Amino acid sequence: MVRIVDYTPEYREEVLALSLRAWEPVFPLVRDAVPGFVYEAFYPMGWEERQYRDLATVLDGEPENVAIALEGNQLVGWVCTRLHPEDSMSEVYVLAVDPVHQRKGVGRALMDHSFEAGRKAGMSMVLVETGDDPGHAPARRAYEAAGFERWPVARYFKNLAD
Repeated sequence: MVRIVDYTPEYREEVLALSLRAWEPVFPLVRDAVPGFVYEAFYPMGWEERQYRDLATVLDGEPENVAIALEGNQLVGWVCTRLHPEDSMSEVYVLAVDPVHQRKGVGRALMDHSFEAGRKAGMSMVLVETGDDPGHAPARRAYEAAGFERWPVARYFKNLAD
């Protein structure tokens, strides 16, 4: 049985390691799906370094917005929920599930926890963003299964070195 609890810093390194495991199969597919200059600009030292740094910033900077999923005493996933009161919107900002525990309801439990945090804060909708590349296909399926409706967005990049 998975239980969702507030994050505490003692889980920091374990959360970061889980996150890298969760995204390890995603980034090779992202790399193959985007222009090389874009990937290199975002990940000049490799995706692991960038993800670790960005996620550490979330954990260290807004621990009150983070919840973790535990099965017994084992960390199996985490979520960061941000609030945007100016839009009456909450956001599933980060969602990661250990690959061994994916497709077992952990992600959905974390999303439900995030939805409830938004409701309690008086928000009227929730946002989640993910990639449109093949590596993020499982995430898109999970969000659609949870009732999210896709908003058409286009993001363009131009190489200024050309």
